[in-house]
Amino acid sequence: MPEAGFPLLSLIIMILPVGAGLIWLAPNPALARWIALLTALLDLALTLLAMLRFDPASGGFQFVEQHAWVPSLNIEYLVGVDGMSVLFLPLTVLLFIAVILASWTSVRSLPRLYYTLLLILESASLGIFCALDTILFFLFWELTLVPIFFLISLWGIGPHRRYAAVKYTLMMLTGGVPLLFGFLLLAFNHAGTASGDITHALLFSYPELLASPLPAELQTAVFFLLLLGFAVKAPVFPLHTWLPTVAMEGPASIAAIMTGLKLGVYGLIRFTVPLAPAAAQEFHWLLAGLGVIGILYGALLALSQTNLRPMLAFSSLSHVGLVLLGISAFTLQGIQGALFQLLNFTVVAGGIFLLSGFLHHRVGSTDVVSLGGVAQRMPLLTAGFFLFGLAAMGVPGSSGFPAEFLLILSALDSHTGAGLAALAGVVLGTAYFLGAFRRAFLGPMHNTAVIEAVDLRRRELAVMLVLGALILAGGLFPNAVLELTRVSSEGWIERLAPR
Repeated sequence: MPEAGFPLLSLIIMILPVGAGLIWLAPNPALARWIALLTALLDLALTLLAMLRFDPASGGFQFVEQHAWVPSLNIEYLVGVDGMSVLFLPLTVLLFIAVILASWTSVRSLPRLYYTLLLILESASLGIFCALDTILFFLFWELTLVPIFFLISLWGIGPHRRYAAVKYTLMMLTGGVPLLFGFLLLAFNHAGTASGDITHALLFSYPELLASPLPAELQTAVFFLLLLGFAVKAPVFPLHTWLPTVAMEGPASIAAIMTGLKLGVYGLIRFTVPLAPAAAQEFHWLLAGLGVIGILYGALLALSQTNLRPMLAFSSLSHVGLVLLGISAFTLQGIQGALFQLLNFTVVAGGIFLLSGFLHHRVGSTDVVSLGGVAQRMPLLTAGFFLFGLAAMGVPGSSGFPAEFLLILSALDSHTGAGLAALAGVVLGTAYFLGAFRRAFLGPMHNTAVIEAVDLRRRELAVMLVLGALILAGGLFPNAVLELTRVSSEGWIERLAPR
């Protein structure tokens, strides 16, 4: 794990708070959006540089930066990326750029605070993907709560937005407790095997924890603690109740971030399975069962919705179940399909929520009874929504197809019954999307707001075209993604081999 000569990852993380500070030095509050956009664009250039300099043939962590942080407790500032995390950096920044552009004219109150919170949230999200010290990871993990709370409660579009913000924050804080206990249990286990002062023998370095043996009884405890902590944010059934509430009450742009960045599922892949591999294999049936319940429960509830936003939220829950099912297969196809789908969430789920926000901004509602005939007045928005929906359904030619194909293939191979349930979920997914699309976008116009609405503006069209191009590129050239994740995925599978 060689250290990087140039602190590229630190620059990627820290340039965003610097931009947030510059917002408050600007003489005109209207400049806040420009400063946020230029800062995010510069960060995108840095993340693309990291991706271009990344060596996919190397199975270890790259661009590693390691510095003492709390030496008395062996806590370090330790960051790095591998094939499982490097692609999330540019896609995360791209999603935030799309959110900034989507908020360009819709945010009129407290613009300085709004864009400052966005940049802080972006910085914390990138830190989650880069952190290799468990306490540093937990710091970034908890740091996301503060901006999300204020973004939902101050700029939400529903009458119960403050309730949604409090519910989300309390659930995430509750989920953080078992997460921290799991990390501490790992650290004290290592200290218990060392001689001398226990505080100096604590271990929080993720690469070293991977090499540190963990007794079977502790593996079970660590597995369930980390699974519970990450399942709340994923979300995994039955800990999902915050998601439809936030989707209805919060800003569409923030819902796009929360459905696009599946940080909880990333945590399951990064920490839960590799740090407790024997327990993960022993309880593979639990992961598969939770996945199947999520697939079918989410799809059935999505099918019964009359509003696009909760429909998309339950659709996200269903897709998380499919990813969880792929993880439980513990095969190369399963983990690569899971990573591919997580990358898809950033583009597809984030993009389609932004389009629903564009629709709400024009019409004042995303309830299907208030829509109808949208395609006649807004053909560009309709085309984008349909393209993103096709990708969510996994139609060939879109980035959703290789991801869902790998996930279902791995599920059929390892859990045949669960794989068949996943296929049923795909059919239900087609039904709820096409049904909602037909009622909302086709047919006659009967709402004055729809009749008077204008189509996508240039910046909104640019957002749709860039994300749409990534959907097509991922569907037509999936090997570019699979090759970047292959070596690290193989190392992830090797962790599960009997020792």
